[in-house]
Parts: sequence; structure tokens; C-alpha cells
Amino acid sequence: METVAGDQQHHFMLVHGMNHGAWCWYRAVTLLRLAGHRATALDMAGCGVHPARVDEVLTFEDYSRPLLDALDALPPGEKVVLVAHSHGGYSVALAVERFPEKVAAAVFVTASMPAVGRAMAATRDELLAYVGDDFFMDSQDFEQRNPNISGRPFIFGPEFMAQKVYNMSPPEDLNLGLMLIRPANSFTTNNSEEVVMRDENLLTAGRYGSARRVYVTVEDDRAIPVGFQRRMIAQSPDIEVEGIAAGGADHMVMISRAEELAELLVRIAGGVDMVQ
Repeated sequence: METVAGDQQHHFMLVHGMNHGAWCWYRAVTLLRLAGHRATALDMAGCGVHPARVDEVLTFEDYSRPLLDALDALPPGEKVVLVAHSHGGYSVALAVERFPEKVAAAVFVTASMPAVGRAMAATRDELLAYVGDDFFMDSQDFEQRNPNISGRPFIFGPEFMAQKVYNMSPPEDLNLGLMLIRPANSFTTNNSEEVVMRDENLLTAGRYGSARRVYVTVEDDRAIPVGFQRRMIAQSPDIEVEGIAAGGADHMVMISRAEELAELLVRIAGGVDMVQ
């Protein structure tokens, strides 16, 4: 990647998917920083090295709090390019709704992308219906230790990780992932205690819908199949679409095709103003 002059610098804020943490962005963060940009990878609550246990993260808003706090702490007038991967799309959607003035663009990299005027959990429900009951193979649910949390903690299984998540990534990255993933709640159960994921009025046209949103498809993704990626795009016809072509990119595209993804993110960011 080419380096940039100071006035071309962008700030990327990167959000991981289910069970993962900031660590999964290590290749992309390195490439973006070497090119002269700022890159901040965040751990959602109870993920990565975040100190909370899974049974201490009561709601989806609590889970997304590190991202919400990071945006809230930005200096006045500064904007970031939010980049979501997989389940991280829900946290990014919530963040854009809360802080549209601080988001230069929201990029969904083979991520769950909820639509304006629909509950975010509806996207998760539709994905589960699309892939079928046996899709997650040896992944496991755990007993919920906190009765105040809807649903049960979940973790990807080794075979699922190998065959559908890291299937084109280097084996050392698969093994790193298996060592570092942590159980997490999806917060999609229809429960009165979980208001954010089931709120049909949460994502509005004037805030989330008015932001520049870009979807990056990954043709060979086995974890969120490209057919479902295109279904989410069709539900949000006002977004821009980019793509990682077939051949060499799995669900963990920030690892399997890190340089191509980093270059694409910089190109996307080039079309936005970072200071208001």
C-alpha cells in the first residue's frame, strides 16, 4: 500500500464479529498504519481482552459500549470510518444511529447489516432461517448463568471455524482464533429485557439511514453466504456496494486477503471528509 500525506490521513475504527476480538484485525491494522492512517480495533464488552465476563454483559447496548464510548470521546468535528465484520454490523448500526455526525462512512465487510425501520434481530432471524438448523456444526451453547440476560452464550466449534470461517486463512491464524475466541451472547432472543435488538423503531432514516454506508461482499464466504449478503443489500437499496472477488477470501477476509481489504478500505475512505 502507498503511504499518504498528513492531510489524506483517515481514522478507521474496526469492530470484530461473534466470539472474536480486536486481535482478528491485526493484519489490516498493521497495513493501514504502515500506509499512514489511524486504525483503532476495539474489543466489544466481554470479548478479546475486555475484562468483563460474558454473564456480566447484560444487554446488547452494554456489549457495544466500548464502541459507543469511543465515538462519544472523539474531539468535536472529527469523523471516523467505521468498519464492521460479521456480527459487528449490529454494533456499528447502533453506533451510526447514535452518532451519525461522527461517522464519515460505515463499511460492512461481509457483515450483518440491518435495514432502516426493521428490528436488528430480524436480520439475525433471517440468517438463521437461510442457513438452516445444522449450519453451525459443532458450535456450542452454554448454560446462561445470569437470569437477567436473554438467550444463552454461544461459541463457534473447531470444525465450524476450520470449514466455514478460516477455511482459506493460514492454519496458524485458525489456531490463533481457536485459542482466543470467547463465548458471547447474541442478544437476539425476543425478551422484554433486550430492547435494542428487537426495537423496530431503533434505526431511523434521518440518522442511520442518512449516513454513507458501503457493503463489501465476499463471494466465497461460507459463514455468511453471498446470497444472504445480497439479500441484506437488497433491503437497503441506498447503499454502495464493493466486493472481494472469488478466490482466496474466506469469512475472515481481514486475514485471508488483508492487503486487498486494506486497499479497498482506503479507497472507500477517499470519498469522504474526515473533519466536519
